[in-house]
Amino acid sequence: MYLSRLIALAAASVAASAHAAGAAPALASLFQDHAVLQQGKPVPVWGSAAPGEHVSVSFAGQVVGATAGPDGRWIAVLASLAPNSTGCDLAVAGKGSTAIHDVLVGEVWLCSGGSGMERELDDRTGARRAESAAAEVAAARHPLIRHFKVAHQASAAAAERVGGDWRVCSPEAAGQFSAVGYFFARDLLDRVGVPIGVIDCAWSGSPLEAWMSPAALAGFPGFGNGHSFAGAVPATQDPWVPSSLFNGMIQPLLPFAIRGVLWYQGEANVGRAPAYAAQFPALVTAWRSHFGEGDFPFFWVQLAGFKAPAGARGDGWAYLRESQSRALALPMTGQALAIDVGDPGGLRPADTQEIGRRLALLAKAKAYSLSVDYSGPVFREAQAEGAAMRVHFLFAGEGLTASGRPLQSFELAGADRVFHAATAVIQGDSVVVRSPLVRQPVAVRYAWRNSPDANLFNGAGLPAAPFRSDDW
Repeated sequence: MYLSRLIALAAASVAASAHAAGAAPALASLFQDHAVLQQGKPVPVWGSAAPGEHVSVSFAGQVVGATAGPDGRWIAVLASLAPNSTGCDLAVAGKGSTAIHDVLVGEVWLCSGGSGMERELDDRTGARRAESAAAEVAAARHPLIRHFKVAHQASAAAAERVGGDWRVCSPEAAGQFSAVGYFFARDLLDRVGVPIGVIDCAWSGSPLEAWMSPAALAGFPGFGNGHSFAGAVPATQDPWVPSSLFNGMIQPLLPFAIRGVLWYQGEANVGRAPAYAAQFPALVTAWRSHFGEGDFPFFWVQLAGFKAPAGARGDGWAYLRESQSRALALPMTGQALAIDVGDPGGLRPADTQEIGRRLALLAKAKAYSLSVDYSGPVFREAQAEGAAMRVHFLFAGEGLTASGRPLQSFELAGADRVFHAATAVIQGDSVVVRSPLVRQPVAVRYAWRNSPDANLFNGAGLPAAPFRSDDW
């Protein structure tokens, strides 16, 4: 069943192409020098050859064969691989032969989304570079971290190939790595001790719908390649066309073996939070199906604060964060918060190191079963206590803290559904919230603004997730 699924996936991702007689079989885009292959799973290797040509793939003592179909497509599947930090050759032979060199075996993570994920470690194009960028780049000597930057490619139909190459982490190369992906990989490398491959597949400003496959969007009427969120008449190279980035940048990667996905996107969907609440879980479920590996880990970054001057009451970003959180109902998911590291005047937080670290905590705990604290306080329930409300949390076992200041960004409302600023005090593993303007509170909210002053943390130093007890 697994092999048949992989064959179907590869057939969908590699279109028929002319293959010169006697030429060596061609490998799919991700199979290049310095690649990292996933350990502990069957590893599909695929490409094109002359129709009917027998192809053999040799790697790490294994030799597996395949026969190219009438359209020239072929796929071979290596049995589960042990981790290997010493570069080896992967050879493909048919009527001709070819090989890629310095191939490692370890953990492979697909990093996708918008500007938050695409931002480079030494980002000189944006308003702000990543914090301590120069020092970080100079120290980036980690030959076991490899990075593949998927070239931008929007397409109205499933693409065959995509541009990009694997680069070994060094001061000369790391500046162009995804900053979040790099810090995640560096942190993870220290604990798992095997090579880490990062596939950076992101496009700044892209909406969720562009990353959804046609199959995933089929359940949402009104979407199709004739519609664009950016303009009335989309081009075939428009990254705002639904499915255009899945077709152009994800499809050519299928069915490469990966450990899981890191996702950082949502800004382009602010204002469409109800749709995001349904579509984001659909994207997660569909990607898992397209890769054919079951419920692999899928972790994301909740949106940081942005564009809310002091006193402003904008809450569009709060509703989008809530929509992101609802996907936690899916198995093997996790959410890294950025509510405390955002910059109201900048779309992309400069502290990408902390965001990468928090994603790595999720991976350590959920993907690798390591004993680490990975979540800040999460709202469990709220109870009225006279003129106050007591809020209880999950992940507060080590206690709660307000970083040495009074708690900020709590609000209460009564039956009139009008929220007022409130004072809040930590009592053990709960918070008691009061407002002189709300004598009989029925609902409480925390950090429910575009860019709140969010200073509730647990003893592990991780921030509390924004929440509301109401559904108004």
